[in-house]
Amino acid sequence: METLLLSKGYHLGKTIGEGTYSKVKEAYSKRLQRKVAIKIINRRTAPKDFIHKFLPRELQIVQHLDHKNIVKVHEIWETDDDKICMVMELAEGGDILEHIKREGPLPEALAKTLFRQLVHAIRYCHDCGIAHRDLKCENTLLDKNFNVKLADFGFAKHLGSGAAELSTTFCGSTAYAAPEVLQGVPHQSVKSDIWSMGIVLYIILCGHLPFDDANIPKMLWLQQNGLVFPQQLLLSRECRDLVGRLLEPDSNLRPLIQEVCFHPWLADT
Repeated sequence: METLLLSKGYHLGKTIGEGTYSKVKEAYSKRLQRKVAIKIINRRTAPKDFIHKFLPRELQIVQHLDHKNIVKVHEIWETDDDKICMVMELAEGGDILEHIKREGPLPEALAKTLFRQLVHAIRYCHDCGIAHRDLKCENTLLDKNFNVKLADFGFAKHLGSGAAELSTTFCGSTAYAAPEVLQGVPHQSVKSDIWSMGIVLYIILCGHLPFDDANIPKMLWLQQNGLVFPQQLLLSRECRDLVGRLLEPDSNLRPLIQEVCFHPWLADT
């Protein structure tokens, strides 16, 4: 692998992420004259469902995404030994969860700046007819200038018949999943993205999850019965209102991304 990458002008560095059938390595690109991230996926060890369903979708989607707050994919190729290499923009600031664990929750003004960038990234996706379906703090990366870079489109899906298309697939992480996803009912993936954004915003502001995901039935009950902010946390009324709207358990009442963009908290500069 290292010889192949060298022949393509990439000098491999340290491993910066590792999953059960993929790893992400830092590398230096001679062509781009900067560091990049290379995701290496092993087709031989990955589940068949992933290889035949999710991976082809991801590869198709990421090559067409072009937004300043989404990790850019420079090139993709397959090796002779069934590995897929995806060369991507390197987000040198790591993910936002790492930052919060290290530094604590963000002040409201900084949270607003970052969350506005995430909103712009998701609006771009939804406007392109793409639902992310795995929004979480670990997929919300930061560049060296502390700007958001949305990553990991492994569960993303093209909405063939528009945003109203219903899905029955459970995707993503339980802690970030909307009630309708956990309940296994047909749902709009774009509305589920909005819920996940609400979880991300809550964690950015509070430093922990709004609902304990250790017990799913209990979590579903908590989701339906009200959101609680830490007593000592001083947040503006507009900020609390937006979090509440994003974490609306009734997906019919939950806003679309276009409405989120015009919420007073985000519109206020």
